[in-house]
Amino acid sequence: MRSLLFWTGAACALILAGCAAQTPQSQVTTPETVRICTGNSCTDQPRSAALPQAAPSAHEAQAQLRLQQLEALAENSPHAAYDLGLRLMRGDGVPHNSYQGLEWLRKAGEQNLVDAQLLLGRLYLSGVAEMGSDAAEAQQWLSRAAAQGSAQARKLLAQAEKIKNDEQAQYQAREQARKDWERWMQSTPSPYYWHWGHNGWQRY
Repeated sequence: MRSLLFWTGAACALILAGCAAQTPQSQVTTPETVRICTGNSCTDQPRSAALPQAAPSAHEAQAQLRLQQLEALAENSPHAAYDLGLRLMRGDGVPHNSYQGLEWLRKAGEQNLVDAQLLLGRLYLSGVAEMGSDAAEAQQWLSRAAAQGSAQARKLLAQAEKIKNDEQAQYQAREQARKDWERWMQSTPSPYYWHWGHNGWQRY
């Protein structure tokens, strides 16, 4: 009996010593990999790969579909590129992304779409979203739009040239341009060339 008690006590002491040797972090840390078996083979994969991924909602899936289809159209159509850029800036029917929106608008402007050139002039003049104002860039786009007969571009271009060297005037012009931009962004009907219908994107 004494021998049994001795060995039982020794075993408990070893277990307690093992627990004491572990730090609090090591006791709660989960392994970085997990064993995943499919069929007859097993591999260690990152734990994140084994976690169930939430399925996108119906609204998110529809927005992604609209974005993919409009991107495909925008590759070959400046009007679709303009629509895509504007929708991305607004987050209208597609996920909001002002950086990508600006890139698509520039692509449409480079193809001489006057609406895109005018909008780019407004954007660079007011410095909306994450970008700061850039009078030189605004002048470039407004000049191109004005050369195609845009009266709005001529008016904004004259304003941009007038305030170039006047900081107070620059501030006032940026504030006015920002207010104009916000009103224009919320205007209805939306100035788009394409709309989403039962059969996908369709031209107005």
